[in-house]
Amino acid sequence: MKKSSKRDAIMRATLELIATHGFHGAPMAMISNQAGVAVGSIYRYFENKDVLITELYRELEVRLYLYLQEGYAPEKPIRDRFLHLGTKLLCYFIENPLDFRYQEQFYNSPYGVAVRRDKILGNKGNSNLFRELFEKGMTQHVMKDLPLVLLFDLAFGPLKAIARDHILGFIILDEALIFQTVEACWDAVRR
Repeated sequence: MKKSSKRDAIMRATLELIATHGFHGAPMAMISNQAGVAVGSIYRYFENKDVLITELYRELEVRLYLYLQEGYAPEKPIRDRFLHLGTKLLCYFIENPLDFRYQEQFYNSPYGVAVRRDKILGNKGNSNLFRELFEKGMTQHVMKDLPLVLLFDLAFGPLKAIARDHILGFIILDEALIFQTVEACWDAVRR
């Protein structure tokens, strides 16, 4: 196995195991076994499990960001951009259930609280398409003038719950239902 393929195998095993068993249910020995590498190999790429967890999150975020950017037109009206991003987000979660489950665990853990805060509040100079869209939407008076965290919750709380319900088989989303769902989230944040 090449070094990069070992690293990829470790990342994939970590994603699968943590998405299924949680952070504490996926010890390094289990990750190494699933990846087909020695435990020591993991430490060649990652200083410790915390670094592995955080690095995997970063890679998933880059993948998601690139997916959201596909076809995104910043010159379009706020509503159109919201519908694009919301639809892409929901579709990504549906198409990548392990990524979704991992990110949910990450954001709801001590690992993700600071990351989530920085995304919403714009700390550390990070770019966030949604935050920028919400800020512009409030400035242009097309979105409710609410604290950003409430706009995030109104827009993404339902999308995350619906993605989870689809992944669990409680509902089957087709293209029309996805569009109606994202439109309903728009109705929650628009003026």
